[in-house]
Amino acid sequence: MSLAVSNGLDNTVERPGQRAPLVLGNSTFHSITESVCRISENPPSKLWVFSFLVSVHLATMLGLCILYLFYTGVGVWGNRSPVFWGWPIVNFVFWVGIGHAGTLISAILYLFRQEWRTSINRTAEAMTIFAVVCAGTFPGIHVGRAWLAFWLAPYPSLNLWMWPQFRSPLLWDVFAVSTYATVSLLFWYMGMVPDLATFRDRSKNPFRRAVYGVLALGWSGSSRHWMRYEKAYALLAAFAAPLVLSVHTIVSFDFAVSQVPGWHTTIFPPYFVAGAIFSGFAMVITLMVPARKIFSIEKLITIRHLENMCKIILTTGLMVGLAYGTEFFVAWYSQVGEEAFAFVNRAMGPYWWAYWIMISCNVISPNVFWFKKARTTPWIMFVVSIFVNIGMWFERFVITCTSLSRDYLPSAWAYFSPTWVDWAMLIGSFGLFFTLFLLFCRLMPIVNMAETKATLAKEMHMAHQDDTATPI
Repeated sequence: MSLAVSNGLDNTVERPGQRAPLVLGNSTFHSITESVCRISENPPSKLWVFSFLVSVHLATMLGLCILYLFYTGVGVWGNRSPVFWGWPIVNFVFWVGIGHAGTLISAILYLFRQEWRTSINRTAEAMTIFAVVCAGTFPGIHVGRAWLAFWLAPYPSLNLWMWPQFRSPLLWDVFAVSTYATVSLLFWYMGMVPDLATFRDRSKNPFRRAVYGVLALGWSGSSRHWMRYEKAYALLAAFAAPLVLSVHTIVSFDFAVSQVPGWHTTIFPPYFVAGAIFSGFAMVITLMVPARKIFSIEKLITIRHLENMCKIILTTGLMVGLAYGTEFFVAWYSQVGEEAFAFVNRAMGPYWWAYWIMISCNVISPNVFWFKKARTTPWIMFVVSIFVNIGMWFERFVITCTSLSRDYLPSAWAYFSPTWVDWAMLIGSFGLFFTLFLLFCRLMPIVNMAETKATLAKEMHMAHQDDTATPI
């Protein structure tokens, strides 16, 4: 028996002894296939075309700025002594953090058999890939001579004086992020194989059928294929799960192993991981709230899916707030004058505005999710998710720029100011991200049809048992 209320789209009502349905609106296996496939099969809407053109123009602006950077040099950025790590590193850490929710939803929740992940995992995984693409752009151009970036790789060479320093966390970053991107890409692609076969079988265009046929790897849906698919998927999930913790831990080492006041602290690894999950889930909500409405898939991506993500945002937001307070406590308890000054300077120095934007967005705004009304109202979720993403960018800005701008030597203090190139690259990175995401929505299944159908089958079985149960 369905637990949804009269409109068929509210599954947030808690009933003791019963699980709320995750697929609504009297959906069937056929209707799930139709709902997902028609997004790619129907002509694009005017809204999609407009959004895509805007995103492509912004992504093109990023490409032109990179070419200008190569031609002119890194002086086009606002990076000046002592702030040699400016917005490029801020953007890198921000985009790596955005990519964490996809792996958490897909791998860890899969291993814990959380069925509410089934309708949102595909989009979250895609978001991970696209965020890592945006993140990988910035370290490559931040090295100055980008055409010599291959020196970071330990390749056989007679120039052993240029051998990478394996004790540097900057090199660990190269391996951590590249491993994360590779495993996430394989995990994303492996999960799409059954659905790509559905696209292949429905395609009327010979070219599209050929492309989807190659991508589907000859999938026929046989029991042997399903057995090997499930083993491979579980194995990749086991590989990907530790990466949720390791990648942003290593990113935090870029800061924590240094002697800069405000960076040299052992709380950074768990603090960065919690913040990455916090911002990643916020970006998933930012994407899914409008997408489910535009593509009319509210029956598959339900309010309950969004509510569960809001609960995770609330939990990780409390962790991040605790980390902010712990930083101040450790700075006071250490009795190190430079450390205490660094944190007082964040809150009351020349960058006070950035610090309090960070606190307002990351600590105060998520607390509205204590109220069920906020967790079940899409526009409130969307607004809060935007605030969280703004706050998490400012967190990386506060950590990077405020700590470097006032170091041990007062005579070397300076105020960081971004240039128009910094602004253009930041905005352009969002253009690249949304360009890739919009192409994904048009060309790939944005909902995992196979797993959603499995969830529906289990709900139908449970409903049949409830209807045929003999009362005691």
